[in-house]
Amino acid sequence: MNLSRTPAAVSAAPVRTREAPLAPPALDLTRTGPVLHVRLNPAAQDDVLNAAVLDALIAVLDDLHDQPDVRILVLSSLGSDFCLGADRREYQDALDTDPTGTTLRRIADKAHRLCQALENTHAVTIARLHGKVVGAGLALAAYCDLRAGADTCRFRMPEVGLGLAPAWGGAMGRLITEAGAARIRELMLTCETFDAPTAHRLGLLHKVAPLDALDDTITAWTKPLSRRSPQALLLTKRMLTGYAKAARTADPTLLDAHLLAAQLAQPR
Repeated sequence: MNLSRTPAAVSAAPVRTREAPLAPPALDLTRTGPVLHVRLNPAAQDDVLNAAVLDALIAVLDDLHDQPDVRILVLSSLGSDFCLGADRREYQDALDTDPTGTTLRRIADKAHRLCQALENTHAVTIARLHGKVVGAGLALAAYCDLRAGADTCRFRMPEVGLGLAPAWGGAMGRLITEAGAARIRELMLTCETFDAPTAHRLGLLHKVAPLDALDDTITAWTKPLSRRSPQALLLTKRMLTGYAKAARTADPTLLDAHLLAAQLAQPR
């Protein structure tokens, strides 16, 4: 994949026909020097993280192995919200097609692969958040190194209220490490909506800014990061990830896909 085009897009490209017009891409990519801007495209997936979006994001991160000059990745959305979570309709369709849960587990395993790729990429990852940041959307943002949000952001972990365990991408451990077990426990069990200042106090946001100043806040990070030694940045990222993972004496994240598939397959 060529990341140097401006703008660029990532998506499986269907054949153009009169009956089936070209589908919108899952992502919009723009490269500016060492900074790669990756924008979720809600025109393609209704503000949710379906398998096509997961595949596209994984492809971008895999390609970064051959793009050492991409030193910063900014993740944002073109929609009115950053992300409304996982695609539960896709989950149900997968179960209807394959009641064994194998297809659903494959979709859920992609979430785990994506989060691990975000955590382990050499690029410093920045989440630019606005609007609603819900469920899997919050999990995805939590795996970014730095997170800035508009002061109008609203966050929620709705899984328990929907009758589901919060099993997406292995994010529970990451959220606990970032914000603390007590508060994450409360927010997961109550499904309470919380605002940007609360997210900032918890450590889920590093910066809060008015929406019209959010890009300036991101630039205030990307400019100095672009001047840092690539080796120092990579080594520091690896050290921080190692210490954070060491704080978790057990890592059951690989079980998330199985837990999700087993629960959704139960009669309701």
